[in-house]
Amino acid sequence: MTHVCFTLQVDPARLDAYREVHAAVWPDMLKALHETGWRDYRLFLRGDGLLVGTLVTDDFAAVQEAMARTEVNGRWQAAMAEFFPALGQARPDEGMLVLDQVFHLEEQLERL
Repeated sequence: MTHVCFTLQVDPARLDAYREVHAAVWPDMLKALHETGWRDYRLFLRGDGLLVGTLVTDDFAAVQEAMARTEVNGRWQAAMAEFFPALGQARPDEGMLVLDQVFHLEEQLERL
């Protein structure tokens, strides 16, 4: 399993609306994420719009591709685009900046 962490920038003027949408994500979107292999997926939002997402998966590229093939993802990305104006024409799921992991406590403890 691989832990993935990514960032995006939500329009600071739309933070309340973004929170509202994510308080009740469409059931078919939740099901698609689960079925395509997104595990322990979480989003964290800072007051200036910095969005940090984390998930666990076997293969991040594969789960992204699997989601891109679902019908619901196209609708969801279109609905979410208004929250990410800095991405221009790119879909939010294409604008994720994946971060490099630089520390993992359990890994280092195992090496002791």
